[in-house]
Amino acid sequence: MGTFYSSSDPNSAPFVAVGQKVTKSTVVGIVEAMKMMTNILADGDGVIAEILVTNGEAIEYGQKLFRLG
Repeated sequence: MGTFYSSSDPNSAPFVAVGQKVTKSTVVGIVEAMKMMTNILADGDGVIAEILVTNGEAIEYGQKLFRLG
């Protein structure tokens, strides 16, 4: 469980957007849990088809954050 952030700080652009190509090494967001920030990488290569969470949303383990197309 933690909080999802779509960018590194409030004044920065989101890491990814719908239609953007990503690889397994692409940072797609950050999760904050217990004051620790963890980069979230794409599950695989593809194109971001849908963003399923909003910036600042509480998320749970195993929750889908993005859909790749």
